Amino acid sequence: MKAYVFPGQGSQFKGMGLDLYQNGSPAVKQMFEQADRILGFSLTKVMFEGTDEELKQTNVTQPAIFLHSVALAQTVADFEPAMVAGHSLGEFSALVAAGALSFEDGLRLVSQRAEAMQRACELNPSTMAAVLALPDATIEQICADVAASGEVVVAANFNCPGQVVISGTHEGIRLAGEKLKEAGAKRVLPLPVGGAFHSPLMEPAREELAKAIAETPFFEPRCPIYQNVNAQPATAIQTIKANLIAQLTAPVRWTQSVEAMVADGATLFVECGPGKVLQGLVKKIAPAAEVAGV
Repeated sequence: MKAYVFPGQGSQFKGMGLDLYQNGSPAVKQMFEQADRILGFSLTKVMFEGTDEELKQTNVTQPAIFLHSVALAQTVADFEPAMVAGHSLGEFSALVAAGALSFEDGLRLVSQRAEAMQRACELNPSTMAAVLALPDATIEQICADVAASGEVVVAANFNCPGQVVISGTHEGIRLAGEKLKEAGAKRVLPLPVGGAFHSPLMEPAREELAKAIAETPFFEPRCPIYQNVNAQPATAIQTIKANLIAQLTAPVRWTQSVEAMVADGATLFVECGPGKVLQGLVKKIAPAAEVAGV
């Protein structure tokens, strides 16, 4: 069975989408031009010509990765996934590809999500760090111990065995980092992000996104989507919407999502979007699975 997976923030690169725009079908080219009109600024100019720093801005990065991913899906002649999933932001790309959201509404939601997350970051200065080579349960326990002291720090992304991202206040990350190294973590790497995504500090953004999602039409997807918050397949519209809202303050359970898809019959994972990050993670989670990119 074939599963299509869609990447999240961090997969962007200079010149992304230019080849698609220049050599793709008229329908694909129209998607890029439509994105500029919907957003009210030239996203494509930043994607094609922008610097790394410009591409790192949340209000650019998220729509850019979404656009690139959805446009790539349009190029697949026999796009018939048995299941889909997306890493964080990628969940919106997956929903559009599966027919649960229109491209236009998906882009608007992604833009609103990015802006809301940016505002939440400005309200609560915070950060994230990757923890390598330590069991998930140990990381969760240390985060809970530090949080008991009054700081915010949580396990935010379960990317693959031995790679978990923690999220919280600067002091929370510092304290947890010290304890994680003492517990045997190979490395604790600060990440160049604007704030503590997938943590309680995103609550203001969650409230904004909830309102936007409530006002957006959703449709039953053509196949199940395995959502980040619980790693379970969903097709019911209300379940999908509730999980999308919860995702902003809940951890991304990518390891568990891939394991669930494999258990349900996925044998080939096709990454649809910029980069190859998810292909690498899938191979670490399910070594027997095949991986490919669009």
